[in-house]
Amino acid sequence: MRSPWRATVLGSQMAELLRRPGRFAATGLSLLIAAFVVFGAVMAQQIVSATVVDRFRGTPDAVSLVVTRNDAADIGEAGLDAIRETPGVTEAVGRFDGGAPVGGSAADRYLALAADPGTGPLARVRPVEGAYPSGPRRIAVDTRAAEAYGLVPGSSLTLLLPTPDGESTRRVPVEISGVVRSAATGTGEPTGYASGPDLLRLLGTPGYSRVDVRTETPGAATQAAERIRRAVPGAVVRSGDEVRGEESRAAVADASDTLELAGVFLAVAVGAAVLVATSTFRIVFARRVRQLALLRAVGATSRRLAAALVAEGAVVGLLAGAAGVLAAWGCARLVPPVAGRFGHDLSAPAALPLPQAALTVLGTGLLAVLAVLAPSVAASRVSPLQALRTATSEGSTVNGAGRTVLGVLCAAGAVLLARRQYASLPEPGDTAHDRFAALTLVVVSGGLAFLALIALGPLLVRPVLSALAVPLRRTGAAGRLAVAGVGGAPGRAASVSVVVALGVCLVGSTLTCLASLDAYERYRRTLEAPADFHLYAGEGGTLDRTLVADLAARPELADVTAFRTAEVADDGRSATVTDLDLTTVRSGTGLTARTGALGRLGPAEVVVDAEHAHRLGVEAGDRVTLTSAGRPVRLTVAATLPGAGPHGANFFVTPADLTRLGAGPAPTLITADAAGDGAEGRARAHRAVTETLTGPERGDGRVVAEDAATRAGPDDDLRTMATTVVLLLCLTVLVAVAGVATTASLTVVERRREFGLLRALGLGGAAVHRMVTLECALHGVLGGVLGLALGLPYAWLAVRAAEVSAPFTVPAGQLATVLAALVLVTAAAGTIPALRASRTPPTVAVARGD
Repeated sequence: MRSPWRATVLGSQMAELLRRPGRFAATGLSLLIAAFVVFGAVMAQQIVSATVVDRFRGTPDAVSLVVTRNDAADIGEAGLDAIRETPGVTEAVGRFDGGAPVGGSAADRYLALAADPGTGPLARVRPVEGAYPSGPRRIAVDTRAAEAYGLVPGSSLTLLLPTPDGESTRRVPVEISGVVRSAATGTGEPTGYASGPDLLRLLGTPGYSRVDVRTETPGAATQAAERIRRAVPGAVVRSGDEVRGEESRAAVADASDTLELAGVFLAVAVGAAVLVATSTFRIVFARRVRQLALLRAVGATSRRLAAALVAEGAVVGLLAGAAGVLAAWGCARLVPPVAGRFGHDLSAPAALPLPQAALTVLGTGLLAVLAVLAPSVAASRVSPLQALRTATSEGSTVNGAGRTVLGVLCAAGAVLLARRQYASLPEPGDTAHDRFAALTLVVVSGGLAFLALIALGPLLVRPVLSALAVPLRRTGAAGRLAVAGVGGAPGRAASVSVVVALGVCLVGSTLTCLASLDAYERYRRTLEAPADFHLYAGEGGTLDRTLVADLAARPELADVTAFRTAEVADDGRSATVTDLDLTTVRSGTGLTARTGALGRLGPAEVVVDAEHAHRLGVEAGDRVTLTSAGRPVRLTVAATLPGAGPHGANFFVTPADLTRLGAGPAPTLITADAAGDGAEGRARAHRAVTETLTGPERGDGRVVAEDAATRAGPDDDLRTMATTVVLLLCLTVLVAVAGVATTASLTVVERRREFGLLRALGLGGAAVHRMVTLECALHGVLGGVLGLALGLPYAWLAVRAAEVSAPFTVPAGQLATVLAALVLVTAAAGTIPALRASRTPPTVAVARGD
């Protein structure tokens, strides 16, 4: 016969849920944030995908059909005319993508060239300045090319194009008619545009790589496609939607990879929410011991009671999941307009993704079940005799040997994996290194380390607390009582502080990795263009020293620097040494040292690039010997670089030491920067260099002036994506703060008699308020210290695995700000519980019951 207690027990728990929703609202808060994090990641994926598709897709929306050849051959003018004459075709334009080196510049300067009508629904570009070209040898350039090469409407550019026989190169000057902005901004390459026929004549190309076709109606496209296949033998005709879909998938691939990486961290954040919810359910059930014992006393079995508690948790999870999904959806709708006010053009997400929303709600319910399972089983085993006793608090003793053994095993596994990764770190110049496998190993090792922190957390709380709480004990009774309150329940303190540590670990390590990779990126950009212009003698000789003064006298130029180079031998191999002052390169922007300091170069000292430092096995403080003309010179390494050196030099010494190595007094290279910003400033600087070199005293052409590639600015899209990832990871900290607030709120109820006793002994309400606030702040301090101690070593490993030449950079200011903000936020999370505690009357100390 079916027991009547099943419905009765479940009904009593549902009634408790409705009678005291505040307790379960605190429990559901961490689950709500978990749902918000997960569904927020889904909406972020939609926003990024929509934005990337809108900005980077190359095929306009008006294109109905795209025509190519199955043999990869070009479609000539005759084929284009045949397509245009096909019934149902409203418009057809030929596309061609090519390019050419830019004459009179460094060898790596290149201008991509693309055919585009310039106007109409099939145009990819829109004019920004000047006019779209019409006529031979006229092109428009995009904004990136204008900035890179100092171009404005009316200026000229020389292209190096092959001769018709392909045996040599001809110099073809072209006029810049205007500056345009392209819809396909994701190419990242300076590009010039012209109409199809003009560009074919300029490049001498026989035809187009593809033809874009527009029809009046979508229905006409199918019939037009068949007619085009008959009119143009070998034609491959695809719909515009198909091509746009391929472009969209390719465009969002990089963004998806980044968001998937963030998803790994978000999964850990969800795990943090489960830990917080588990701790909260345990506290809630501990407060209801008498009720649960009474149900046992009137006949409820442990199994039925546990099932009722699990069902109760599932209801809380489903409600929290629905609230989190709605909150994330509302925030996603607000992100594009808010971002637009700050100059970031983001596209709105599509309609509410119902399958993902439903999965998130159900998943949150499942998380709640997982979180409530262990506390419900423990609570259901309460003795019926507890109904006759006062409520007892949750035990706070440290778990036994099993948990310690598990923690030690996880820690050992983390150390072994980290050591293996450290031993397999790539050396400078190693191109065969598998970064994905290395980063995966780092993540696995970090996961084991975090599991060890969870298991050993109760054992770590008191030692760490004893070191951190020294100043608090000197603040009076409130500080000493706060330290005792946190240390008196190490299990509970660990369950909250470990979640805080997880958030700090993720945010801190991410900020450190971003700072290190950003420093390397700035270093790499500085190497690509250490100055706007550099001049050298065409025959490999030296320069007139008066040229430096002439260039420095031009107001269009800045930071004119002359230096010398010489060839030496190190360990039997040829190398280049120079007296270039590294602190003057781009005013020092981006140049950092891997070991030592660049600004401390003195007599008998040398700065070594990464390759030679690795080959010689030296770092700052070691000694190297350079040989010139058979004469050895022994130098002390002042610093080593994270990568190659500017201008291809390997060793950097003082002028006196370079003279000792046999260099002559005349400079071999002169560098200069444009004094003005933007394309106009570079154009004026270029004219100043040209006028100086072509003056009456220097018209022999012996000096070669190279206009280096433009100074690359920060990657705004990368920074936006990195900021998004950091903000998403900050939600992990929000979960932890919710856990602090929940734990503080419930423990205040649990410790009412303690607070009443303190009030009866003379402790004022303000002191009690300060004590509870300090306890919450201590959770933030404990979590912050443990998180940084865990995150920084793994950040170092991740940086070395991702880019061995990247200098490890700790953003001390950012980390200090994160830690200070965390302590303030966790302290603020205890404000309301502290207020309740401060209002506890002294009579509670002698009251009976709960």
